[in-house]
Amino acid sequence: MKTQPERGSLSLAEATTYVFDADGLIMGRLASASADILLKAAREDRDDKVIIINAEKAIVSGRPRAVLDNYHKKYELNHARKGPFFPRMPDMILKRAVRGMLPYQKKTSGRRALRNLRVEIGCPSHLSGDMPEGHERGDDSKFRRDLPDRYIRLGDISADLGAPAHRWTGGDQ
Repeated sequence: MKTQPERGSLSLAEATTYVFDADGLIMGRLASASADILLKAAREDRDDKVIIINAEKAIVSGRPRAVLDNYHKKYELNHARKGPFFPRMPDMILKRAVRGMLPYQKKTSGRRALRNLRVEIGCPSHLSGDMPEGHERGDDSKFRRDLPDRYIRLGDISADLGAPAHRWTGGDQ
């Protein structure tokens, strides 16, 4: 009788951590690619992880005023105790965009995929130079585009929603 390997028994060499730099990338395309990688790995029973750095530098295409109005409407639906809870910080907005592309409420593969996602404001020191072992730069060539004519950065959206912008601007505001 064959026994199947346990879920957590994968070696570190088999599990890969993809690191995407969100600087200048369109948020929706980045979120879609990240969700695709995570979901495929979860369904194939691998523990691949995705780390997105510089979340505040991701862009949302469209007229800035229209984008800000849209995010303000979402945020005003918020109730402090009852929800729906809409984030203000750029890392959490990006993580929620990825979450919206995963079946995290219905399938265990979606919950596992969401657990393997990490979004960071700025660039952590261990990822700033060479990649640590088991980490590799994510291939963004399929969804990297020139900057659109009209766009707004996710950090500017967050600052407009009232998030503490000094966390990603270095205290300028």
